[in-house]
Amino acid sequence: MSPVGPPADGGILLVDKPSGPTSHDVVGRVRRVLGTRRVGHAGTLDPMATGLLVVAVDRATRLLGQLALTTKSYTATVRLGRATTTDDAEGEPLDGADASGITEQDLDLALARWTGDIEQVPSAVSAVKVDGRRAYDIVRTGGAVELAARPVTVSRFERTSALRPAGELRDVDVVVDCSTGTYVRALARDVGRALGVGAHLTALRRTRVGPFDVADAVDVYGPAGPAPRGTPDPVPDGDRDRVAGRLLPVGDVARLAFGVRELDEREAVELSFGRPVAAAGIDGVHAALRDGALVALLTESGGRARPTLVWSPAG
Repeated sequence: MSPVGPPADGGILLVDKPSGPTSHDVVGRVRRVLGTRRVGHAGTLDPMATGLLVVAVDRATRLLGQLALTTKSYTATVRLGRATTTDDAEGEPLDGADASGITEQDLDLALARWTGDIEQVPSAVSAVKVDGRRAYDIVRTGGAVELAARPVTVSRFERTSALRPAGELRDVDVVVDCSTGTYVRALARDVGRALGVGAHLTALRRTRVGPFDVADAVDVYGPAGPAPRGTPDPVPDGDRDRVAGRLLPVGDVARLAFGVRELDEREAVELSFGRPVAAAGIDGVHAALRDGALVALLTESGGRARPTLVWSPAG
């Protein structure tokens, strides 16, 4: 039996990233597993972090800039009593203080302070660009950066466990629902500062991105896990079919990620030529489908719906 392989239109692959590989490493792994070069991802995850990475394959890479992945959810473990250079466990220790006197009430008040519409200074080792270079590249080569605060929305930042002692340190599990561009590491840093003891993350897992949930994600590495950096990364027999079988078809992705308009045959033909059709009263970018297949993405103005992306062009 021949391998399944990706369908002609590609699709969206929900990947459950393990700790260790970078997001770029995951893209490389998907390329090898599916035998295609056209692979991209949305929303970088740090190497330490695990969880949901949204990956687009083949033609579906055209959707990455269109998907409204504006909300994200995480679970994390915060260690109180010590700050680090990276705001997570991979950094060098900085200042700290005895956190044994911190109560759960103290912590809950600090979490509430950083909930809502806030101004957040990103972590120094974030992907924010400074003079054309990523901040993390500057810091990891011995430089220093000063990043400006930016508005983000944290709709949920709550404790999900009791405080756990670790000597003078304290660990606690939290859940975060936030807007894209929010750094959970920076939330931990700011809570530690508010409590006067310092803090950093020891674990971070992304559980949701827009309409996509990590419960529906696939492990692209299999039982053996990621190969150590610099060593061969074999693709076992069966992995291609196993992973290709988890690709979400473009039409299904459109139904999940956008408002949907069903087309008649004439409208589908008009849009396939890039021509506008009558508006249907739908706000924002939405998907136009014919018999379950994506024809175009549309926006409306002046009583007309015009394509921002023609997925199924005429001819």
